[in-house]
Amino acid sequence: MAFRRKTKDRDFTGGALPYFYQRRGSTGKPEFDARVTDLVKDWGCTENNELVEELIITALKIATDRMTTGDLKLLNRAVRELREANRTFQPYNNRRKIVVYGSARTHPDKAEAQAAELFGRKIREAGFMVITGAGDGIMGAAQKGAGREESFGLNIKLPFEQSANDTIDGDRKLVSFNYFFTRKLTFVKEAEGFALFPGGYGTMDELFEVLTLIQTGKAGVLPIVMVDVPGGTYWAQFVDFVRDELLRPGLISEDDLSLFKITDSVDEAVAEIARFYRVFHSYRYAEGNLVLRLNEPLSTEKLEKINTEYRELLASGDFTATCPLAAEASEPELADLPRIVFKPQRRNSGLLRRLIDEINAD
Repeated sequence: MAFRRKTKDRDFTGGALPYFYQRRGSTGKPEFDARVTDLVKDWGCTENNELVEELIITALKIATDRMTTGDLKLLNRAVRELREANRTFQPYNNRRKIVVYGSARTHPDKAEAQAAELFGRKIREAGFMVITGAGDGIMGAAQKGAGREESFGLNIKLPFEQSANDTIDGDRKLVSFNYFFTRKLTFVKEAEGFALFPGGYGTMDELFEVLTLIQTGKAGVLPIVMVDVPGGTYWAQFVDFVRDELLRPGLISEDDLSLFKITDSVDEAVAEIARFYRVFHSYRYAEGNLVLRLNEPLSTEKLEKINTEYRELLASGDFTATCPLAAEASEPELADLPRIVFKPQRRNSGLLRRLIDEINAD
């Protein structure tokens, strides 16, 4: 079964971007604002002119901020890297992609690397493309399993250790980054699921970033699976730490544990990700509502159950089946999908994750 995104305007932040739909920037000089508007129009822009204008205005303001050369180089390089990444992913916007994280140091003969290669192959067979950090070890194994044509590599330039693996080296879908933050942003922006295998500091960094972004609502809720080999202790000890040192003293909530799943089965990991999109398609915030787009309508009984068991997610009202809202006009390709709409309490992503599981349940 092929899983398609079916939208060119996906908001990976889970609703944190409405500010950008109208230009708020100004040079402070109306005549310069008019010149910027004319420049963008004359350049031939046909979409999102206001956003392009705001980028130019920001650059002009930077020019008068007395920034150091080093800061200017950082900003310039970051924007260039993000542009290159967007150009690379743009032709594949309608494909769902799964990010695979894990150690670059894992030897190909290790069971963890073999599991990653099997995962790459099976998640590709399930209809997903794969994104890795382009290195060796777990990344190279997953890349090999997915194959060159069905995967992306996001390489980071380091003074040691990191170079593109044989599968993705030289491919048009390989992007090299100077900065970790632009690379990490691209991972999260393009992902529609995460699979994590054992790794070092980098893997832990990427895991906690993803969990933090989803927990705080700065990224949309996505499936996160942590994969170990049978008998492995890596993720089991991670969960022990989370329960003992984070949950027990109240630093996180019980619902936060619903944001991820741990398994020692590659088949179960693939099934967890595929199941996330069985009925659920996507969501966005619109007109003060959270709109859940579905691949098929829910039964009356299922909707009643949701209204009974998930009321903690509601700021007011009920979960209601509806047609597309006016604010969704920018995504006409999704107009045929059934929807559930509700006024959300935007503070419990773990419970929202459980709601999605309920929607997908038989």
